[in-house]
Amino acid sequence: MVSNKGIVVGIYDDLQFSSSNFASYASVAQETVVSQLKALSFKGKVGDSFVCFGSVTSEASTQVAIVGLGKKEEDKFIHIENIRTATAVGVRALIERKVSEIEVDISDNAYAAAEGAYLAAFKYDATKSDKFTPPSIKPISLNSPSSSLSETETAEWNRGKVYADSQNWAKNLATTPANKMTPTIFGEEVSRELSQFKNIQVNVHDRSWAEKNNMGLFLGVSNGSVEPPRFVEIIYKGCSQEKPVAFVGKGVTFDAGGISLKPSKGMDLMKADMGGGAAVVAAMRGIAALKLPVYAVACVPLTENLPSGSATKPGDIHRGMNGKTVEILNTDAEGRLILADALTYVVDTYKPTTVIDVATLTGAMVVALGEVYSGIFTASDTLWDSLHSASKETGDSVWRMPLHSTYLKSMESKCADIANISNSFGAGSAAAAMFLREFVGTTDKTDIVNEQNADRPSEAEPRWAHMDIAGTMETFSNSGYNSSGLTGRPTRTLIEFAKSASK
Repeated sequence: MVSNKGIVVGIYDDLQFSSSNFASYASVAQETVVSQLKALSFKGKVGDSFVCFGSVTSEASTQVAIVGLGKKEEDKFIHIENIRTATAVGVRALIERKVSEIEVDISDNAYAAAEGAYLAAFKYDATKSDKFTPPSIKPISLNSPSSSLSETETAEWNRGKVYADSQNWAKNLATTPANKMTPTIFGEEVSRELSQFKNIQVNVHDRSWAEKNNMGLFLGVSNGSVEPPRFVEIIYKGCSQEKPVAFVGKGVTFDAGGISLKPSKGMDLMKADMGGGAAVVAAMRGIAALKLPVYAVACVPLTENLPSGSATKPGDIHRGMNGKTVEILNTDAEGRLILADALTYVVDTYKPTTVIDVATLTGAMVVALGEVYSGIFTASDTLWDSLHSASKETGDSVWRMPLHSTYLKSMESKCADIANISNSFGAGSAAAAMFLREFVGTTDKTDIVNEQNADRPSEAEPRWAHMDIAGTMETFSNSGYNSSGLTGRPTRTLIEFAKSASK
């Protein structure tokens, strides 16, 4: 009979276990296991796995997943990414064998092991008849005589679990079909999920509220749908800071392109055009769950973008909350429109020190960076450094992209203050970023912004970064802690950024 209990333990490429106590704990001879591994040409590379049977804590037939950790890396970030990946591989292997109770050796880093374990254990089943029951996962430290974790290790394991659980929630939001995740349902789901945490307030605003705030760009996108728009506002007060860190997420719950209709092939994936909004609310979940000592706010404008008799037409002009008029040359460039009003609102209302917007914004970003890196546009070197450091900690890669006044000039309009797309070929992601910059309150107009070290153009203006996640919203990989499908990125990086901002 196959056991429903299992253990995950790491081994390096020199076939030395990460834990000196593994053999006695599992009641197996280390030499025997190593001989088996050598016979199978097991190299201990990251991603390698081998499942055998041992007698752990006197219980027969416990399945032991031995996973490769690669080299004993001196680089901290490579090391924790190897642990994250290897742990996930082991958990996946045991789930495939119907194991329902899994112990995970923390392998020198409880935080990374927890992330790998819980990210690997996620399966979407919200709209399926057959429900997936995830295994119970328990951390152990085989370098401890009692196999128990220290207080620090326990805290780090719990931190990794919160990061993973939050990203898994973002995956769930993005994967749910658009008819089951309308703007209204999204708002209800956020209110329900965040109600379990303290010091957090969720406001879900309706169309009349947006009209009172003169959000003409946001409302112009929503005009084509019978589903009413919503505007989710989240306030977390974990400290007495006067000014918050602000996150803004694109929340297009289905994007058909409007009158500028998209091709039918692959349009089903446009249920995930609210991936930025999902990541932002999931990050707020993680911030609240960890009780981080930070003041943070998040805003997500929610709407569908559909063609209809009432939809915005190419050539129409709408006025944003900040008074700027925008000529809509392409209704499929709608994300920047709803973000523009949300950025204006969050800057005017909260006067934040930092604003980060996250959006599945441009196909050009998919071409540029694929599914590996999220593109970051920012004029602030310090903000870039903080986001880059956070991404290295989480293994959620980012790449800095350019801002340049030429991209803004390419969106000049004969009829309005600005057009919503560039009139020149290429650099679509950079043009979109410069469009958004017009709604943050930044007044610096240097030609090459990134080379001017424009950290804080004035005390009245926030540092700002735009994250284009059009490529990283989805992965085709089905290995390690990645499951093919929608990713929930960059949830963990945003939480880590907030954690570093709270110091």
